[in-house]
Amino acid sequence: MTRRRKAFVFVLLLALAFVAVLGVTAIAVWRAAHTDDASTTTDTDVIIVLGAAQYQGEPSPVFIGRLEHAKLLFDDGRAPMIVVLGAGQPGDRTTEAASGREYLIAQGVPEASVVAQPEGTTTLESLEAAASFMRERDLTSAFLVSDPWHNLRLKRMAADVGIDGYASATWQSAAVSHETRGEGYFREVLAYIYYRLGGR
Repeated sequence: MTRRRKAFVFVLLLALAFVAVLGVTAIAVWRAAHTDDASTTTDTDVIIVLGAAQYQGEPSPVFIGRLEHAKLLFDDGRAPMIVVLGAGQPGDRTTEAASGREYLIAQGVPEASVVAQPEGTTTLESLEAAASFMRERDLTSAFLVSDPWHNLRLKRMAADVGIDGYASATWQSAAVSHETRGEGYFREVLAYIYYRLGGR
């Protein structure tokens, strides 16, 4: 076999391996997105809400969907506390965590039952802040509330920072068209692979 042919075979094998990894990950992301751990787990120590965009204190529709889902879990007695995550962007007068907490309180959740953790500009950094908060209080388990396609990566990250996480996503905050949902799944497949390779 010539050197050029060997190089071609090597590149072809790499390409096939990459496609295989994409396919396996895509299936795992889809399955995780369509699995609600709240259907098999009765309760946890806390409910963690991943932050999303807010506009000068007003949660975006995506964020509201997550917050409303967390409130449903709280009202159902699944956990005694909601922890809202998310820092702010340059120029913001508040943070995702703070605006989410204010929204939940306005919806009737007791102030003492909602905690804002306005740290971290990435999902992993926010979960690290949540894990630190939980360790200080001997809390270990949490429902993780975000959009469905985040479930696989979110649970992996939670486990990596020491949280026993159970994904319970909201479809109300997710993209409504097949096209935008497809984009969400595709981005998440790449994000999960990147996280597993780089650890961030």
